[in-house]
Amino acid sequence: MRILIAPDSFKGSATATQVAQGIAEGWHERRPSDDIRLMPMADGGEGTVDAFALAVAGSVRKPVVVTGPDNRDVRTEWVLLPDGTAVVELASASGITLLDPLAPLAAHSLGFGQVIAAALDDGAERLLLAIGGSASTDGGAGALTALGAEFRDEDGSPLPLGGGALGRVGSVDLTALRAVPEGGAIVLSDVTNPLLGPFGAAAVFGPQKGATPDDVAKLELGLTRLAGLLRADPRSEGAGAAGGVGFGLLSWGAELAAGAEFVGALLGVPDAVAQADVVITGEGRFDSQSAAGKVPSYIAGLARSADARALLVAGLVDAPTAPAFADFESLSERAGGSAAAIADPVRYLREAGAALADRQ
Repeated sequence: MRILIAPDSFKGSATATQVAQGIAEGWHERRPSDDIRLMPMADGGEGTVDAFALAVAGSVRKPVVVTGPDNRDVRTEWVLLPDGTAVVELASASGITLLDPLAPLAAHSLGFGQVIAAALDDGAERLLLAIGGSASTDGGAGALTALGAEFRDEDGSPLPLGGGALGRVGSVDLTALRAVPEGGAIVLSDVTNPLLGPFGAAAVFGPQKGATPDDVAKLELGLTRLAGLLRADPRSEGAGAAGGVGFGLLSWGAELAAGAEFVGALLGVPDAVAQADVVITGEGRFDSQSAAGKVPSYIAGLARSADARALLVAGLVDAPTAPAFADFESLSERAGGSAAAIADPVRYLREAGAALADRQ
């Protein structure tokens, strides 16, 4: 059989490449004659740079050191594609996995903006901006600062970084703000939330970043003030992505796109699925949000259209898998708990791949 393995990363545990390789090794042990193809995927979160670097021939990785979400130096990289497009990932520069402990009011997106600036300095003609996995709720003010914007408080003093300071923002000077490159800037995200309100960045995602109810109220106030100063509609779908970085980038002139679908189309995933008998996908946690544009739902939809058998491997399965998937494996169940699965994901990925192969 022709097997396509196209998972997302298991955030904080294994990259999409490691996930795909682990499943493939287990499957090959049981069915060595099958033709296995690996296509690590991403939806605009962690692993997007790796997905493009591995899939696009002639890609060049560009290392850079930037200011992390807690002001410590972070070594990261962006990727230059042969057509002059730069792929930049927020998670590796300003992501939540870089923080311990979390800093809901002080964390910022400055480093992400610094990577964008580095790509522009290098002559990038187009930007693909993957904004999943953020640590902050700063409305993109940090990123815009790195691109030349100047935020000041009501007294005219420079505004400190972080979402907690936005409640004091009084003005923004965009005179020195760098221009979007001629080829444009596309923001990749699986989030459709607006910037403000009960479904906005602070209310929905703030608690995941360590925000208390009081913190959420402060962050909401700050984002509301910011929305009155920048040229973008806070009600736009995706404005609330990445703690409002989506909003900040919209105000810069970027456009938003569904992450998994956009990445998949660029990598040629629909054609690969059409040639497969079995398609295996996965993510760290498969839950009720997985149907909202994440990699597994995107891959399952392609498999259904191609009449291929769709299988799922997830670190934790917390939602019904049928009818989208014909079979599934949960690493947590196989390992006897989430902690064990996270501690040794490759082992259990191999076991999951072998178990799925045995049942075909």
